[in-house]
Amino acid sequence: MAIFDKLANAAKDFFIEPEEGAVAPTTPPTAQYGAAQPAAPVIPNATPDAAPAPGQAEQRHLDHIAGLLAGDGKDFAAYMKMVKSMAAAGLSGPMLYQTAFNAFTAVNGGTVPALLASATQFEQTLADDRAKVLTRHREKMGEGAAPGAAPGPVALLMAQEKKLAADLAELTQQLQAKQQQLQQTQQQLGEERRKSQSALASYELANAAAMADLQTHHKAAETFLNAAK
Repeated sequence: MAIFDKLANAAKDFFIEPEEGAVAPTTPPTAQYGAAQPAAPVIPNATPDAAPAPGQAEQRHLDHIAGLLAGDGKDFAAYMKMVKSMAAAGLSGPMLYQTAFNAFTAVNGGTVPALLASATQFEQTLADDRAKVLTRHREKMGEGAAPGAAPGPVALLMAQEKKLAADLAELTQQLQAKQQQLQQTQQQLGEERRKSQSALASYELANAAAMADLQTHHKAAETFLNAAK
């Protein structure tokens, strides 16, 4: 049947040696083949696409996570690959997980408790790695840095931002003081200009009156005195 051909191909694709150089996390020891195996748990509504899509995650992060989940071909990461392969072949639900387990344990001789313990270990590996990344992130952001540790680039920029903000506040105060001095000086200048203009106008009036009086008497004297010769 076509479904069994697909499952056979899925199993064939699954049991491929891991890439050379891949670091596999330590996995719990598996029981010898033939040991008693408890019934596989029924997972209601379990689907192989339950995990969220990677979205816009950077490839370097995806590669890092893939390295954490590389495994050695005899752990839950390998079983998960088998599940995905058989899901692509058309299986789903409890039959998918039970069939994948039967194929997996036929090769590796694993047990359900050992397989689930391996899953727990991978989850702990991801949790520990996330804790390390968050710690480094907080250090970069200047939060909770270890005593004596060199500040990260974000912390340095935050310190520079704080200093520049303080300098700007000081310069703003100085600018406001200078603006106030300028306004006072402009007011004094306006008053002095008005005083000067007023004094000039007063002088012009006095000078014009004196000039007119002088010219009047000059003409009169010139006329009468010359006529008396």
